[in-house]
Amino acid sequence: MKKVIQFIKESRAELKKVVWPGRDDVISSVKVVLLSTLVIAAILGLIDFLLHMGVQWIF
Repeated sequence: MKKVIQFIKESRAELKKVVWPGRDDVISSVKVVLLSTLVIAAILGLIDFLLHMGVQWIF
């Protein structure tokens, strides 16, 4: 049980050292993730459409 308590104390001490991102940083990161997701989805959708049209043309 001593090890568990020691682990919790050390974990709390480490969490106090963490530099958490601010609200502006989080919002900026979310925008980047959403934009990159939309761009990649559009590219994959276009590739899928072109492959589908190619297969239909062949058969």
